Amino acid sequence: MPKFAYIAVDSAGKESRGTIEAPNQAQAVAKVRSQGLFPTAIGAAGGDGGGSKPAAKPAAKKAAAKKSVGQIKIEFKLPRFLRAKVKQKDLTTLTRQLATLVDAGLPLLRGLHVLQRQTPNASLKEALAGMCDAVESGSTFSESLQNYPKIFNNLYINMVKAGEAGGVLEVVLNRLAEFAEKAERIKNKVKGAMVYPIVVLVAAIGITGFLLVAVIPKFKDIFNDLLEGKPLPAITQFVMNASNMVMHNGLVVVGAIAAMVVLFKLFAKTKTGGYVLDVAKINAPMFGSLVRRTAVARMTRTLGTLLSSGVPVLQALNIVRDTTGNEVIARAMQAVHDAVKEGESMTEPLAASKVFPPMVISMVEVGEETGALPDMLTRVADTYDDEIDNAVAGLTSVIEPLMIIILAVIVGTIVIAMFMPMIQIIGTLGSAG
Repeated sequence: MPKFAYIAVDSAGKESRGTIEAPNQAQAVAKVRSQGLFPTAIGAAGGDGGGSKPAAKPAAKKAAAKKSVGQIKIEFKLPRFLRAKVKQKDLTTLTRQLATLVDAGLPLLRGLHVLQRQTPNASLKEALAGMCDAVESGSTFSESLQNYPKIFNNLYINMVKAGEAGGVLEVVLNRLAEFAEKAERIKNKVKGAMVYPIVVLVAAIGITGFLLVAVIPKFKDIFNDLLEGKPLPAITQFVMNASNMVMHNGLVVVGAIAAMVVLFKLFAKTKTGGYVLDVAKINAPMFGSLVRRTAVARMTRTLGTLLSSGVPVLQALNIVRDTTGNEVIARAMQAVHDAVKEGESMTEPLAASKVFPPMVISMVEVGEETGALPDMLTRVADTYDDEIDNAVAGLTSVIEPLMIIILAVIVGTIVIAMFMPMIQIIGTLGSAG
């Protein structure tokens, strides 16, 4: 009967190696799992029957194969900064596919090779190749992920590590895929709600710029000739001054706006600046409620997913703090972490932060008392996902007429400013006749 060499981890995350007899590779995987181990790599044992490593081509053999006579392979790779970034959608698809392959009994290493061949993203393909080499050389899957922090964040790596330790990698991968899909769905809904206001805003800026540069100057010459030096109405003079500034100091205005944007972004990247802006976002009229609900939904879903996957609570709180994307929530999570570390409950620091609604605090308190905290957090996240949908729909219905009114006010102000002198001119001509 064929022998297979394997590398596996137990429930404590300890790695072990050995050989096992089985009719085929799928049966070998099943036998290793029946021992309470989770195989990270498995393959046919060497010809001596006593090999302790999965059959794999060493790097030297791969290099020699590439240099075989008559086989000259030229590879051209774009610089890293020109390669397409790994989108969240691509990573979600990869996670879902890998979960399906592992759940079907395919060895992890073989699954990575399959995904490497079929992924169209160059950066992800390169990462998968490196991960395959790392797993072949004896590293665990989570260790191979740590080599690519720009693709796999702390949340992803720690959940995979917990899945390996518990022997439920396929379950964790499915949870990661579901988490990413729901997060992406909420993100797309918020983006969709902002498309219309942005389009109207760009149209307003374009129309205003065209009127100030191409139309207003012609009226200025007409007014100078017909009014014979008489003062213009205040609103007309204001529009004329704005036109002069745009025409003669346009580059200065653009440069000033660009400088303000750069300074704003630099300020936002600082810890204090990020906190100030996040506080402003949460308390902003109209948008504040949506921002708060989105942040709370992300926090509760992330923490619930981590805890249900077996990640220790202190480690889970640190991950949530680092991946929440909101400095206000991050500071609240740090306070919760410190309280739990001292043996206290999560409820008091959550309430003290004044960020989380009473419903969230009550659900967390019930979850801690009943030992069903992950389930309660997931329910809170689901509830807030529904509220986000309603908030986005309501916000869209309010923004659309508001932006139309803003556009009408801008264009209407310019039109009125141009017509007031015309009325004055017509009145002057009528009295003269």
